[in-house]
Amino acid sequence: MSGVPTSFHLGPLVFHTYGFGLAIAAYVCYLYARRRLSKVDFSVEPFGKFTLSLIVAGLLGARLANIATNWGYYSGHPARWIAVWQGGLASFGGIALALPVGLYFQRRWWPESSLAGFTDALVPALIAGWALGRVLGPQFMVNGGGHLTHQWFGLHYAGEVGKRVPVPLIQGIEDSILWLALLGLEHLRPLRRVGVITGVAMIVWGLVRSLDERLLLGQESHSGSIGVQIAGLVLALAGAVLLVRQLRVGCSTPDPSVDPHAPVTRSERR
Repeated sequence: MSGVPTSFHLGPLVFHTYGFGLAIAAYVCYLYARRRLSKVDFSVEPFGKFTLSLIVAGLLGARLANIATNWGYYSGHPARWIAVWQGGLASFGGIALALPVGLYFQRRWWPESSLAGFTDALVPALIAGWALGRVLGPQFMVNGGGHLTHQWFGLHYAGEVGKRVPVPLIQGIEDSILWLALLGLEHLRPLRRVGVITGVAMIVWGLVRSLDERLLLGQESHSGSIGVQIAGLVLALAGAVLLVRQLRVGCSTPDPSVDPHAPVTRSERR
């Protein structure tokens, strides 16, 4: 691994490097999401409160999911439940709780807006933030690597013996490619439909996350690993349902740069 320490001390306080990395990624994601929402004329006034609600719900859900899937470790030790500085956050648990919270506050603070239009603006920013978070977060935490490997790309991680598959870096690259693909899809005007960006992101991210867990991280006997694989497939299936539905409805996303009354050219039909 690099020479960056996994933690450092300031007097009696201990700070974990990956926590700062995740905070940076969250802040960049917030600024980018706010900008994207503003560009499509969503009010950004309540977005700070919306973001805070998602962060709190995500952290709580991620922690509860980790406790539930590792009950043998936490059972009988209540103090371990709140020791998040020792690690133990399950991403799909965070998504599972943040999703209904986000839906509730989206309806409350943007009642006149399209949910699919809102998520289309938000999701690419979330993917970009996730990509940055994988590089700045788990890459610098204890036990952050994947399976043991002897290949040239293996890295050493604190708390793990031998060279490991650099899963955080791999996932950062995967999510960066997905982010670029979503931006490219946004610019395909003839194919734009409300909800398509969200559906494609759910399908790709869910499948890739499930495969990563299966091939790079997971253990067959570990309930948490199997749960991640199943959750990834469920997310992808939900995205496929959304994508098919939105394409059938054929509700075009408004594009202010194009005159709606202008004739369609032959190249645009393609």
